[in-house]
Amino acid sequence: MSAVYAAPEGLGVGWLDTAGPLLVWVIVLSFVFVECALIIGLFLPGDSLLFAAGVVLAGHGADANAWLLSIAALVVAVVGNQVGYYIGRHTGTKFIARRGGRVLNRGNLDRAREFLDRKGFFAVVAARWIPWVRTLAPLIAGAARMDPRRFLTATALGGVLWVPTLVLLGYYGAGLLDVIPWVKSVVMWLSIAFFVGGTAFGIVRYRQEMRRPVDTGSGRDADPEELRRAA
Repeated sequence: MSAVYAAPEGLGVGWLDTAGPLLVWVIVLSFVFVECALIIGLFLPGDSLLFAAGVVLAGHGADANAWLLSIAALVVAVVGNQVGYYIGRHTGTKFIARRGGRVLNRGNLDRAREFLDRKGFFAVVAARWIPWVRTLAPLIAGAARMDPRRFLTATALGGVLWVPTLVLLGYYGAGLLDVIPWVKSVVMWLSIAFFVGGTAFGIVRYRQEMRRPVDTGSGRDADPEELRRAA
């Protein structure tokens, strides 16, 4: 990249020189996997994390790292969704909904299920941009026995449209602010603060939801035949 980046010390984040892009890689890949594979991912700020990763890497002028992280996070997102798919295939969705839950409730589960029933393949692609559906979609698709190869194709396409877009938007967007270092500093700190605050809030919400009893009401798993027709 032709622009000259401000040094991290000048942005008030000199500690990133020690932690470096490696820390960004560890955090991003871990969180992307959890968000795409496990139910706790419903409460994690995946979108803001990918954007913040791009912003932080911009402080290092790490073009190669931004592109490589985009590819690595894309692979991890696809693998995570595959894990979620097989969890749903073997356990269904009967333990997800919580009685009185604000997020993990029967209504949200049924809405996500109906979305997949109606749109099939394209719902899995679009789910990457819908935070709570992003985590539920693989579980529901697995429970419905959606064709594994079709699901893999859909989730990979969705990942291509999701991961690199946000990482590179943060990276190159922050790079445009080199001429105004203090604005870049503010953007970087806001990105980090939003991610940290969102993660802490998400963990608290997850613990609150999981304390509630499982809702064993009249919900159903997605209809495999409807998913096949929609796909």
